[in-house]
Amino acid sequence: MSTAEGIAPFEGDDRQYSPTRLDGWLQEVNGPDRQQPEHLTRVQLSQMSPGRLLVHNDGREVWHANLGPIETPQLVSLHEDLAEIVESNRQDGDKTKPAALVDAYPGLGKSTAVRAYGRALFRKQVALRGETTPSGDRRIPVIYIALTGNTQIRGLNAAICRFYGLPTSGNADTLAERAVDAVLSMKTIAIIIDDVHFLAGSHSNQARMANQLKYLANVFPVTLIYVGVGVQKRGLLREGFSPQQTLLAQFGRRTTPLTLPPFQVEDEAGRRQWRTLLKTIERKLVLAGKSPGMLAEDLSDYLYARSTGHFASLMALINRGCLRAIRTGHERLDEELMDRVRNDAAAEEARKELQAAIGSGLLTTRPAAKKRKSA
Repeated sequence: MSTAEGIAPFEGDDRQYSPTRLDGWLQEVNGPDRQQPEHLTRVQLSQMSPGRLLVHNDGREVWHANLGPIETPQLVSLHEDLAEIVESNRQDGDKTKPAALVDAYPGLGKSTAVRAYGRALFRKQVALRGETTPSGDRRIPVIYIALTGNTQIRGLNAAICRFYGLPTSGNADTLAERAVDAVLSMKTIAIIIDDVHFLAGSHSNQARMANQLKYLANVFPVTLIYVGVGVQKRGLLREGFSPQQTLLAQFGRRTTPLTLPPFQVEDEAGRRQWRTLLKTIERKLVLAGKSPGMLAEDLSDYLYARSTGHFASLMALINRGCLRAIRTGHERLDEELMDRVRNDAAAEEARKELQAAIGSGLLTTRPAAKKRKSA
């Protein structure tokens, strides 16, 4: 028992794991949903003992750090497209299954969105077919790996083996055989490969990258879901007539490009989506001084300018703002507090231009008044 605070030591609800390892991925897939902390008034907070307040605030901090995934229209649309591709891939093992490429700018939450789909697909398959395969192995319908710079074929195969907890010794072919055995025995139907742009290197390496991805598609009888930044701009999915371009075109024929766009407020539909997002986030915040419209009304323009409509930038800003609001006792988000919160470099760089457009009346995040009641 801690005599200083009068509470027993506790770990809190932090969940430290790597989804690129089987044990960690199973924690993400099967972990219980977090329970939103109790919403207390300022008076109730002031009446708590120091120890109880410490525990309560710790729970609020980890809660705000893990809001989401939020079912935005962009996320719902992406999940529908992924389901259409992955869950229609019921071809026999002698046929190559078409792949999906989620290609979007950084900071839009594409990795989180794809993992959320993978989690749902994993659960669906286990509910439908059971936790074990007919041969008695554990069923692992979906796996997740992330690449690093200059990854080669051997590195790709090693990453898959590492996920399953298999040895990573041997050449590329040995590792591939090992990985395929695991895929088949554990009934894996989809492999999520994040940061696939690390395979691309320079424009001169397009054919090498296409070769690597074609190799994966031929060797592994699964649906490959690639996630990356600027992959299409490198020409991987373009048609062509030269020997090199023919290879790229073949990969393009087998791959469906998807994206996750940022929020935009140039039209009413976009402004209503932005407002709905802020209202959804607002409901999830556990701050004693929170009031209706704190985000969706008072901070709508401000948060758009600070985040540039990028989901990850927005959530980082709100998470840090909530932490500051709790630790300072301010217990609400407003411009004065948020101005002291730092955000990522890309968002801050684009902030001035958006703020100028909003300040001059050239841009607004607010839906028309007549439509606001139904937003």
